[in-house]
Amino acid sequence: MSSTKWVYLFEEGTSDMRGLLGGKGANLAEMTRIGLPVPPGFTITTEACNAYLASGSDFPEGTLDQAFAALQKLEAATGKKFGDKANPLLVSVRSGAAISMPGMMDTILNLGLNDESVLGLAELTGDERFAYDCYRRFIQMFSNVVLDIEHAHFDEVVEKHKRKLSLIFDYEIPAKELQEIISEYKVIVKQAKGFEFPQDVKEQLLMAIKAVFDSWNNQRAIVYRKINKIDDSLGTAVNVQCMAFGNMGQDCGTGVAFTRNPSTGEKELYGEFLVNAQGEDVVAGIRTPMPISKLKEELPGVYQQFVETCQNLENHYRDLQDIEFTVEKGRLFMLQTRNGKRTARASVRVAVEMVNEGLITKEEALLRVDAEQINQLLHRQIDPGVKLEPIAVGLPASPGAASGKVVFDADLAEKAGQNGEKVVLVRAETTPDDIHGIVYAQGVLTSRGGMTSHAAVVARGMGKPCVCGCEAVKIDVNNGCFSVNDIVVKDGDIITIDGATGRVMLGEVPMIEPTLSDDFEKLLQWADETKTLTVRANADTPVDAARAREFGAEGIGLCRTEHMFMAQERLPIVQEMIMAENREDREKALAGLLPFQRDDFYGILKAMAPYPVTIRLLDPPLHEFLPDRESLLLEIAEMKHQHADEKLLLEKEELLKKIHSLSEANPMLGHRGCRLGLTYPEIYRMQARAIFEAILLLKNEGIKTEAEIELPLIMDITELSMLKAEILDVYEEFKKDTGAELEFAVGTMLELPRACLVTDELATEAEFFSFGTNDLTQTTFGFSRDDAEGKFIPVYIEKKIIKDNPFAVLDRKGVGSLMRMAVEKARKTREGVLMGICGEHGGEPSSIEFCHLLGLNYVSCSPYRIPVARLAAAQARLKNK
Repeated sequence: MSSTKWVYLFEEGTSDMRGLLGGKGANLAEMTRIGLPVPPGFTITTEACNAYLASGSDFPEGTLDQAFAALQKLEAATGKKFGDKANPLLVSVRSGAAISMPGMMDTILNLGLNDESVLGLAELTGDERFAYDCYRRFIQMFSNVVLDIEHAHFDEVVEKHKRKLSLIFDYEIPAKELQEIISEYKVIVKQAKGFEFPQDVKEQLLMAIKAVFDSWNNQRAIVYRKINKIDDSLGTAVNVQCMAFGNMGQDCGTGVAFTRNPSTGEKELYGEFLVNAQGEDVVAGIRTPMPISKLKEELPGVYQQFVETCQNLENHYRDLQDIEFTVEKGRLFMLQTRNGKRTARASVRVAVEMVNEGLITKEEALLRVDAEQINQLLHRQIDPGVKLEPIAVGLPASPGAASGKVVFDADLAEKAGQNGEKVVLVRAETTPDDIHGIVYAQGVLTSRGGMTSHAAVVARGMGKPCVCGCEAVKIDVNNGCFSVNDIVVKDGDIITIDGATGRVMLGEVPMIEPTLSDDFEKLLQWADETKTLTVRANADTPVDAARAREFGAEGIGLCRTEHMFMAQERLPIVQEMIMAENREDREKALAGLLPFQRDDFYGILKAMAPYPVTIRLLDPPLHEFLPDRESLLLEIAEMKHQHADEKLLLEKEELLKKIHSLSEANPMLGHRGCRLGLTYPEIYRMQARAIFEAILLLKNEGIKTEAEIELPLIMDITELSMLKAEILDVYEEFKKDTGAELEFAVGTMLELPRACLVTDELATEAEFFSFGTNDLTQTTFGFSRDDAEGKFIPVYIEKKIIKDNPFAVLDRKGVGSLMRMAVEKARKTREGVLMGICGEHGGEPSSIEFCHLLGLNYVSCSPYRIPVARLAAAQARLKNK
């Protein structure tokens, strides 16, 4: 017999054993340990799950012996016997991973019922209706979770019987009718599976445990783990717990509550309760529940006990708790507590207020808020100045607003979203199987369910607007529409939902940009006091620079000058420069561009003063500034057909010849960057002159600037030396013309593996370095980003060849090794040389942590990612003290 302990009674565990017992099991153990009213039970470990899955569905040796020994202890503790006709013990079987995955895996209630024990339950409780209601629920859940039969087959039977008796709620169905429903349920099972519904309670338990283990690898759990970057190897525990019954009458019920509002963070008990209901009824969204405050009116003694328990749990865990509970005949039972999923707004407010309350430290508050999640706070909201006429109002389940085409199916929502369409997923209620559709939808609208339903919890976690329980919305999936009174909204019609107020509007509604709350500003202030990395912005215009300053940028790490060449009034001059046959004509055209460039640099340097601005000289190949070849061919053909003016036709044909001569087989590795500057040095000379003129203008206004001139795509010291000499030559001419002395630096972007290998040489000339990790990733992996992301990266991730998209999350092993080598070599030559990162990785938390570990000076990202980067930089320091 195995000596490994696979099973733990609740009283044997603690909250520190999450990895082994899963979050639910560890918290049930902890609540038991601190004396809260928890029905007894035991947990089968995540290790048992992993061994079971690895073996191909065999329980590890000793698991079942230990589970049945634990079951005997539950029988001793309760005085009931599993499967007994006279006094049956019923249990729930629930999943529980180390990291909370709400609704993604499976639960079975009332296990232990069969045709005989249901009679004992009826006699024991004196309530035949209750007993058959439990049995009906058990058959339905077991058949769905374990036998994989669709819920809908069972729902149709229940609805048919309710219509026959003109009933609204399930709990109104009388015992005799429930017995008929059970008989029909058994027929469904026999027809679907070819065998009778299992009557052996031990067999039921074994099948249920297997089903929960197997649910670790169901499709929705896999999708959820991928979205939330949860390790596939963690496995789930199984919790077997004595049933507490919320469906025994009007002094019973079940509920879900949060110790603070998970949408806003307000310090108030927030949750929902259903009288005469069982555990899954609230979260399944089948009935729209009542607010938790109603419990105070229905069962005041229970409510007071519950309030005190919630406060104890929050103080004990020092975090917002998500609690499931059941009331059986006026007696409170705690079924679960976990750190509650919350919106970014709530996350920030709770963290800051708990510091003010003395519950946690500033450092803990910084680590409590998911840096990636705070992007939600930068979501748009409905313009309060616009007069709205909502067609319906539901429950405000997840804040933010969204407009999009109505879609009734999660698969269609996914497909439309992948094609770039904006859609709102409209459902009676969502189930965990809809998660892929929610990922691609702008928001979610449901006609049933409350603010703790699946749709609400998942949408909040993703930062998506959600309106739940909008009962005025009558959905007709067969005809692809929903109606509200006389208004009919069809599949593909546009609606707007407001997750902050619950309103639903026809058409698209004007939105406004968000503002940062005082709590958010306070949290970011603590982040700035903690972090060692500076956060800069990627910004190409004065407007972007000003916005970046508002979000807390401390400089610009990348100003792309090519974007300035694309403006409508400049493009003809750029094209004239490209079409020029000799240097003299090129310089003439460039002289026309110089005032524009000077004004650009003046505006950006002024907006960011006194912080540094890295200006990258022209990078893309010249053909990008010329018309599209195919369009030009069609235009020439049309002109010939219409016998257009010969001179104009000749000009177009010359332009086509130039496009032919400049076109490249692989432009990304072609005639661009410093190669362009070496072939046509007059381009970089004009840009350098424009920078110097802008600096002087600002100097004369008394404005201090810090300009860093960056040379792109350098791979060798000779390239860098030659181009730096050109820039310094322009500066000497400028000094001679103006008599002005200016401060500036010349450096390079590291975006080629060879450059990273020779930074010790480059550092003899370069005064700063900036990693261009977008191109460095392309050249290290040999992936063309535009082709890879859409075609094979998803396959590589699915087949676990790579863990993340390397263009989203920095590859520490490959690209990171090159970066580490570059930093070490550069700083051997030039001690303390300024080094940063300006690729899109500069706004991604894991990549920012790696930059901190490398000892870089700054990260640079898009203006809207700056708050994320500020918090992530602080977290990197706290995690790696």
